Amino acid sequence: MRSHRLALAALIGGTCLATASFAADTPAGMVKGNPELKSAGPLAFGPNGLLLIGDTKGAAIVAIDTGDTTPAPSKGTLKVESINEKVASLLGTTAKSIMINDVVINPASGKAYVAVSRGTGPDAAPAVVRVDGSGKLELVALEDVNYAKASLPNPPAANAPRGGRADAITDLAFVDGKVYVAGLSNENFASRLLAIPYPFTESGDGTSLEIYHGAHGGLETRSPVRTFAAYKIKGEPHLMAAYTCTPLVKIPVASLKAGAHVKGTTVAELGNRNKPLDMIVYERGGKDYILMANSSRGVMKIPTEGVDKAEPITSRVADKKGMTYDTIDSLKGVEQLDKLDDQHAVILVRKDNGALNIETIDLP
Repeated sequence: MRSHRLALAALIGGTCLATASFAADTPAGMVKGNPELKSAGPLAFGPNGLLLIGDTKGAAIVAIDTGDTTPAPSKGTLKVESINEKVASLLGTTAKSIMINDVVINPASGKAYVAVSRGTGPDAAPAVVRVDGSGKLELVALEDVNYAKASLPNPPAANAPRGGRADAITDLAFVDGKVYVAGLSNENFASRLLAIPYPFTESGDGTSLEIYHGAHGGLETRSPVRTFAAYKIKGEPHLMAAYTCTPLVKIPVASLKAGAHVKGTTVAELGNRNKPLDMIVYERGGKDYILMANSSRGVMKIPTEGVDKAEPITSRVADKKGMTYDTIDSLKGVEQLDKLDDQHAVILVRKDNGALNIETIDLP
């Protein structure tokens, strides 16, 4: 769910676009008003403080002009203890009555943005909170703002099996003028990717996905990409995508055509009974790595060296196979992560007492 992710593929289907005339001080492609967000799920940043919000309940992507473009006076670090309690206090409720859905860094300012659900169940209300380097929290305006909106085609029904509408958007990114979205549709081949040109002015067909899931011993078309990052392999852009239970798949961008059904190459089984939560790509010592947070297998550091020659996994795997990884033992309870700069990442980490902290770490 991330500002650090790179361009991937072209793929949007039947997008409904919010368009209208706008005043001179309104950015191109935007209108002034209320985007009517139903939820605040995955977040990402575009250029110049452009915040992208995945509205899973509304099956839409909303772009908001935050105006947050002033760089922090110094790099510094971000650290907020018990961010869940502080956010709850800001919203006038308790920590038990909110859920933090994502944390991303605005590259223009270095501030963190936190997606929140206030309340539980279908009546939970969306909120986005901004955190600066001093730990100060403030609500991000979600009404009377400059915004643009794209509704996703054929979303899963709210009561659909598996994740239902919650899996309409599982991750997103802005790169090279496009908003990339992973999630599920209500179609036969449910797993899909979409790319929406920004400003939201075009529409087309989505790309459905198929992979071989080693832990399940068969082809998978209905499980969504949980988190993704883009990475160039031998100079060619690819999508590195992680699925539940936990296949790591490479997908060449050139194969992603509007309306196509694409089969990704499974290059690793990282261990079953696990859900990948978030991932970034970074460079250390002249080599590239994927850093992935997981629900039950900690934070993995995965070298990308040799991914171009990785043998495809096409048969059942008992536990692990293919590309290897190291578990970062010092990082426990990490639920979200994003790059702060080339040397540091910001993490959302759950402590033993249940508190959620925002912390800055050195990239390993």
